[in-house]
Amino acid sequence: MKQPAPLTDLCALTRNRARADMSALFLQEAARDEIQDRLMMVNKSFSSVGVVAAFPDLWKGQIDGAHVVEEQETLPLDQARHDLVIHSLGLHWANDPVGQLIQCRRAMKSDGLLLAVALGGQTLHELRACLAEAEVAETGGLSPRVAPMAEVRDLGALLQRAGLALPVADTVPLRVQYTSMWHLMRDLRAMGEANALSARNRTTTRPGILKRAADIYAASFPGDDGSILATFELIVLTGWAPDKSQQKPLRPGSAQARLADALNTDETSLPD
Repeated sequence: MKQPAPLTDLCALTRNRARADMSALFLQEAARDEIQDRLMMVNKSFSSVGVVAAFPDLWKGQIDGAHVVEEQETLPLDQARHDLVIHSLGLHWANDPVGQLIQCRRAMKSDGLLLAVALGGQTLHELRACLAEAEVAETGGLSPRVAPMAEVRDLGALLQRAGLALPVADTVPLRVQYTSMWHLMRDLRAMGEANALSARNRTTTRPGILKRAADIYAASFPGDDGSILATFELIVLTGWAPDKSQQKPLRPGSAQARLADALNTDETSLPD
């Protein structure tokens, strides 16, 4: 039986990242800064840090003694070595995101911390909608142009599937103004985020599609002074390698105090 093609063309992704302009990686820098802010709130010191990054050079020298590796399908991380593993803004292109998290989990010591940042489902929803509307109007069909990205609930569930304890997922929305859709698309290429889907259309996009999409974008998602708005959603994932010292949830029905008493309110029984 023929295996389906993977979601991401890894050769195209590698080529896109190799052509990236290091001065245009503001999303990668935002993910790095968010992780560092979260670490300042963790009441624990880390002695062995592993970092998985799409652009390793952005992480070099950021955390003393960190072992920084490039994101790839098989991560070069030693088993049970690190008490902190960071996965920085690459999961949205992974053909096996659960596998990435499982590999991170295996690289963690007991009670080690995982911090991962991924692009979420609201990312570039404006561009996706405008391109789809324009292509349907021009050709009557639709081709994949923006990578599908998971919602926060789905990514949180991946932490549990990877065997991590105390999983938490939350979002950090970023709204960015661009002069036009053309400037947005140029910026995506500069940051290595151009279309790398295996199912992408390999022919040149008709100029009429892009022109119509740019007009729809300007009318539907206007910013200030004739600009347009683009959304990027960072989803921050936090999980711990299981350890017997960690807090455990109580069994249902084992509470020793009533919630109504704690809230100083009346309790109303519901009919069966």
